[in-house]
Amino acid sequence: MQIYNTLTRRKEVFEPIEPGKIRMYVCGITVYDYCHIGHARVMVAFDVITRYLRSRGFTVTYVRNITDIDDKILKRADENGESIDSLTQRMIEAMHEDEARLGVLRPDHEPRATTYIDEIQAMIERLIEKGYAYGADNGDVYYRVRRFEGYGKLNNRDLDEMRSGVRVEVDEHKEDPLDFVLWKAAKPGETSWPSPWGEGRPGWHIECSAMSTCCLGDTFDIHGGGPDLTFPHHENEIAQSEAATGKPYVNTWMHAGAVRVDQQKMSKSLGNFFTIREVLEVHDPEVVRYLLLASHYRSPINYAPDALVEARKSLERFYNALEGVEPFEGKVEARFANRFVTAMDDDFNTPEALAALFDLARELNRAKKEMPDQAPALAFELKRLGAILGLFSHDPAAFLKTGAQGLAISETEIEVLIQARADAKKARDFSEADRIRDELAALGVVLKDSREGTTWVFEQ
Repeated sequence: MQIYNTLTRRKEVFEPIEPGKIRMYVCGITVYDYCHIGHARVMVAFDVITRYLRSRGFTVTYVRNITDIDDKILKRADENGESIDSLTQRMIEAMHEDEARLGVLRPDHEPRATTYIDEIQAMIERLIEKGYAYGADNGDVYYRVRRFEGYGKLNNRDLDEMRSGVRVEVDEHKEDPLDFVLWKAAKPGETSWPSPWGEGRPGWHIECSAMSTCCLGDTFDIHGGGPDLTFPHHENEIAQSEAATGKPYVNTWMHAGAVRVDQQKMSKSLGNFFTIREVLEVHDPEVVRYLLLASHYRSPINYAPDALVEARKSLERFYNALEGVEPFEGKVEARFANRFVTAMDDDFNTPEALAALFDLARELNRAKKEMPDQAPALAFELKRLGAILGLFSHDPAAFLKTGAQGLAISETEIEVLIQARADAKKARDFSEADRIRDELAALGVVLKDSREGTTWVFEQ
């Protein structure tokens, strides 16, 4: 198995620290608002990675944190006139609802920053003792970036480049403009905790260093997150953690690609910002999940109406193959599973894995016509492999009818027309029967005749 490592900028043969066991940490959500479609990309990507690793026999400990104290949280709670606890709990529950609808399994551990204050403070104290951090006269505690020799290695940047190329916040309390905050002194009325440096709260970067090492150890296998986190967040995590423990922090760094909307960066100012729940009001969750899997997890993805239509059509091809077959475990050629595993072993190449499943679906369609006794085993294999990607959980007939929700004709009216067509055929009025079929086809309703009768599906 090979995984692309952001740290080394190449694919590497993956070997866990402890044979058979994988420890993985993924940066989670700052819970001040509803999750957006970019969050969905990261959720689904690492859900599939976890599912696949477990299918290969690994015991995976998956940790995804929750940032429940932050400037944005303080600001939003104040704007709403509600407590921080009320806001964050409400957003956490909404996040869980969103990910459940997308078929995302819950992580094994979901540490919240506010429950790790003691551990965060202990790590800051170690950094001060070792000379990597210092308290300022304003009550803040800062990290000495130039003290850490490897700073910039994740992003392949040197300090002089960062100093000249990055807009650095001017702060007279810092020894160096590149230094970043570990502990923030509380402003009047802000939520805060007592500390050796006065009342305050943790900085964002130190939260993840403390939570990840407490949950997974000083060195663990995989650290993941969104594309915008490599700098400064993950760079700072490395500096903090390795300085505090004296050990390598993470062996493999993984980052999902960005989501663009109609080829533009997603932004509230551009009016192209979509929350997960807004999207799922219009589109089937499995269609959205499929769209997110149709591109390699490291590649940028374009969220657009046409892309969702194509995702829907692709899923319909699978469900059409599964329709009318009762899956049953049996002997199937290994070539489909082998191709699927080869693709996923190559840095979780979901597009190539889906291509293998399309070949399997074509074989299933052929078997339904030519070798019906083999169809149940092929359907079972298609559902088994699809489940590793979190797909094909619906009843095929039900899924194929869900598109009818947007039609200008009800299911009852469709059934009435189907009966009228049957009556016309019985009366040998085949021109009327054809007219009814064509009328329904123009509305996206495709009829399927069999000895048991006529069924229908919706096709866009």
